[in-house]
Amino acid sequence: MSANQPQSDLPFLPFALPEIGEDEINEVVDTLRSGWVTTGPKAKRFEADFAAFLNEPQLECIAVNSATAGLHLALEAMGIGPGDEVITTTHTFTATAEVVRYLGADVVLVDIDPATLNIDPKLVEAAITPKTRCIIPVHYAGLAVDMLAILDIARRHGLRVLEDAAHALPTTLEKELIGTMGSDATVFSFYANKTMTTGEGGMLVTRNAELAKRARVMRLHGMSRDAFDRFTATVPSWYYEIVAPGFKYNMTDIAAALGLHQLKRIAAFQARREQIAAAYNEAFADLPLILPPQAPEGDVHSWHLYVLRLSDEASIARDAFIEAMYAAGIGCSVHYIPLHQQPYWRDRYGLTPEQFPHSQKAYERSISIPLYTAMTDADVQRVIAAVRRIALS
Repeated sequence: MSANQPQSDLPFLPFALPEIGEDEINEVVDTLRSGWVTTGPKAKRFEADFAAFLNEPQLECIAVNSATAGLHLALEAMGIGPGDEVITTTHTFTATAEVVRYLGADVVLVDIDPATLNIDPKLVEAAITPKTRCIIPVHYAGLAVDMLAILDIARRHGLRVLEDAAHALPTTLEKELIGTMGSDATVFSFYANKTMTTGEGGMLVTRNAELAKRARVMRLHGMSRDAFDRFTATVPSWYYEIVAPGFKYNMTDIAAALGLHQLKRIAAFQARREQIAAAYNEAFADLPLILPPQAPEGDVHSWHLYVLRLSDEASIARDAFIEAMYAAGIGCSVHYIPLHQQPYWRDRYGLTPEQFPHSQKAYERSISIPLYTAMTDADVQRVIAAVRRIALS
């Protein structure tokens, strides 16, 4: 069988699928029957459960309709605006950076550490100017950024830190969960392909009471009172005031109903993802591939993504590899087409691939292969067989 010959007798194996159980379905049905389908009691329960999961009493959790919304709310609450600069990595999805532009501030992109594919703290420090106000580290694929270095840089330069933890639940560093490490705010994603899902959704986490208060007001149109409080009051409570031109970023109870039970399963989800990653690591060790970096001993990698990189010895190009996987009935992706390659960011800031050699090389050689909890052992072996056949072709 050639590398490009399709396996027509097998169904297509997608790159990612959520795992939704009967508890989630029943909770959503209960929500629909309750009559409260927008932000209400289950969204509040989900916020409380998330705070309990992080086990840090000083943290406040604010449920939102996407991680993008959470990042935007956090930066707005920090007072980021025109004339300010925010440093982040080029090796991320555009949402990380676009929220900075929502506020009229400028994005400063830096390269990654080629070993971890995470933002390089040394380059962060080198990029700081008098206009710098915030750093947004991205925990790529579920491996923690060197937050000790980032927080030290921020402390010495008087900067805010907003962690993009869209990939990083339940990642740890120094045995501490991401979200509890001392940054100004952290944002998690519950998009359909993440380590847990609410369909669409996110969680903004912060110790800063003033930041949390502002984010809650701006989450729902800049209203002085939460809609849930107004509509559940037992005395007339129709009055509210608009104190700011806010946004429409609240999480619905339908979404939170999923989150309540997905969060209970996060440890089991992570264990299954780690099991699949371990099977891949063993199966691919002898191939002309660079395997994903591992978490430090004693820490947790969420394994949101399993990203292979073709080594210099590989005889097949990245695009041909993906095409061959597709021909074998297996979906793959690329994480990411870096921001310096995207027309808006490239043209606005005059960016070139030569400015970001490590991200550029990773992009040209990276393939994200399926890794999700709904995969069967047979699915995993099917992916392994296809990767081995194509890599050795």
